[in-house]
Amino acid sequence: MIERAKTTLLVLLVGLSLLQSYLLAYSMPGLGATVKTEQDYINAEPLGEEASVEDVVFPEELVIHFGGDKHTVLYPGSTFYDMILKERIQGREFKGFQRNPVNVLNWDDVRRNDIGVELRFHNGIPVDLLKKLLKVQGDLLFLNETIDRIWIFKTKDTEDVRTFFFTADGEKVYESAQADLTVRDVQDYVGFGEYQTKYMVTADGIYLPDKPMQSVEMVFPYEVYSPDLMQRNLFFDPGTTKALEDRNGSQIFTDGKRGLQVEQNGKWITYTNPAASQSKDNLLGDNVYASVEFVNEHGGWDGVHRFVNASPDKDGKAAKTIMFQQYLNNYPVIETRNFQYGTIRLTLQQGTVTDYTRSLITLADKAKSRQARWLPGGEDLLKAFEHYERRSEAVRVFPALQAQPMEDNELRFVPVWGVLLKDGTNDVLLQAYPVGYTPPKTEDETTAPPAGKTGTDGKAADGKGGKESADASGDDVKGNAATGKAVVGGGKTASTTGEGTSDGAAAGTAAGLKASTMKIKLGSNAGLPR
Repeated sequence: MIERAKTTLLVLLVGLSLLQSYLLAYSMPGLGATVKTEQDYINAEPLGEEASVEDVVFPEELVIHFGGDKHTVLYPGSTFYDMILKERIQGREFKGFQRNPVNVLNWDDVRRNDIGVELRFHNGIPVDLLKKLLKVQGDLLFLNETIDRIWIFKTKDTEDVRTFFFTADGEKVYESAQADLTVRDVQDYVGFGEYQTKYMVTADGIYLPDKPMQSVEMVFPYEVYSPDLMQRNLFFDPGTTKALEDRNGSQIFTDGKRGLQVEQNGKWITYTNPAASQSKDNLLGDNVYASVEFVNEHGGWDGVHRFVNASPDKDGKAAKTIMFQQYLNNYPVIETRNFQYGTIRLTLQQGTVTDYTRSLITLADKAKSRQARWLPGGEDLLKAFEHYERRSEAVRVFPALQAQPMEDNELRFVPVWGVLLKDGTNDVLLQAYPVGYTPPKTEDETTAPPAGKTGTDGKAADGKGGKESADASGDDVKGNAATGKAVVGGGKTASTTGEGTSDGAAAGTAAGLKASTMKIKLGSNAGLPR
C-alpha cells in the first residue's frame, strides 16, 4: 500500500514538472517573468539618420607637396580631396610593414624637396579603424598601433615611391614596403593640387594660405527634438522619471539613477548614466563602434560627422571620450563659449555610455540664404596667428564655420579661421572679411585667360566640373558639397552651376598636361560649396 502511494506521488510530481516546463516554454500569461536590462531603451520613434563607422572615419586634411618648398591643403568634401582619397588611395593595398625610428629620414627635407601627399588624423586613429578606410595588412605589432599621419612621396631624382605610417606617440614610423602605388599615382596627386591656393609653413609645421580663401556664409532654418522625445528615447521606463528645474532654468529628468539635463532653451542635452562600471580600461576601437551604434539609436546624425580622437589622458592611455565633429558644406562647425553646437560627445566604460552630450537641433535640407565671404590669407592671417594669445598651444589652423543663433528658429553659419589646440579644443582665430569685400586680384589672376576648358592636348575640352560659386541662388544641402556620402561618409550631393573650372584644368593636368605650360590660377577652393 505504501509503495503504491509512493509510486502515485512520483507520477504526480513528474506530471507537474512536465506541465511547468510546458508553460514556461510557451510563456503562458501570468507564469513567465519578463526581465528588462539597462540597455533596453524605448525607441519612441526614429529620429536622425543612421551612420556606420566607415562614414565617420576620414582624414581631417590632405597636404600636397610639390617640391621646391611649395604646398597646398585639401579639406574634406572638396572635389580634389575626394579624387585623391576615394579614387586614388582607398582602393590600393598597403602591406609588408617595416618598423623604424621616427628619425629614419629627415622629414623637413622630404617636405621641401619631394612631391607627395600626407593624410592627417589629429591624435591618430587605431589601425583597426583605419582598416575601415584603407586596405591595410600588417602583423600584430602594427595592428595595435595608433596612426596620425600617412605620407606617400616620390623621392627626388629617383623613381622610388615610399609610404610611411606615423604613430601618434611620435616615436615610430612603419614603412609599407609593398604599397600598391606608382610614380604616376603620386604625380596625379600633385596634379590635382596644382591650381589650389599655395600654403606657407611655419617653423612648427602649421600650414597657412598665402592669399585669401573664398568661403560662404549661410542661414539655415531648423527644427528641434523635444526634451520629452529624448526622455522617452533615453530612459528604460519614462513613466518612472521625475522632472525638475535647476536654478539656471535647465530642465532635469531623472529616474533616480540616470539623468538628462536640457539646456540652452531646449537645444542641448547632457545625459549621464553613472551606474556603469568604472573599473576597466577602454579599448578605443570598441568604444567608437559602441558610440556610433548608440547615436544611431538615440538621436541619430544630422549630416556629416568625423570621428575626432580625444587627447590621451595623463597616463598615456586612450581617452574615454569619443567626439564626432559636424561638417556643413565641406567645413567643420566649431563651438563657441556662448552657443554649443557642432559636436557629439560620448564617454564610455567597456562599451557602456556613461555620458552623452549633443545638440537637439536638426537643420533643414536647404539654406534660406547664402553669400560669399573671404577668409584672410597671407600676411593678414600670419600676423593674426603670431599674435594669438595661445599661439604656443596651436597645432593646426583650418577654415571652419561658427554657428550663431537667430530668431525664428534659424542659425547663421559664419566663415572663420579655426585653430586646434594641444588639448583638443577648437578656438576662433580670425573672422572672415566683411560682407561685400573682395580681395584684389594677384598678377597671375589678372593676366590669366578665362577659366575653363583645358584638355590633355591643350585644346578645348568639356569642363563639366562646374564653377562652384557662393551666390545666393540654387539648391543647397547639408553634408558633403562635392560628392556626398561617398567621400566622407555622409551628407547629400550639392549642385553646381556654370561650365569650365579648375576641376577640368587640374584633371587635364593629372592626365598629362605639364603645369609649366599653364599660366593660370583658378581661385582658392575648387570645391567651394553650394
